[in-house]
Amino acid sequence: MATKLAVTQTRLFKNVFVCKNCKSKIRADSRKILEGKVRCRKCLKKAFRPIRRK
Repeated sequence: MATKLAVTQTRLFKNVFVCKNCKSKIRADSRKILEGKVRCRKCLKKAFRPIRRK
């Protein structure tokens, strides 16, 4: 049971970021996010935060 939970957690939260402006979710490598190479599809901003885990 623990392996299913771990697989689900990685699928939902690994490399998923949220735009600080329009709150849309984007899956990208964290290194590219930190370097500023990723833009939001909706608002074209470069400000992202990691998705919150509940």
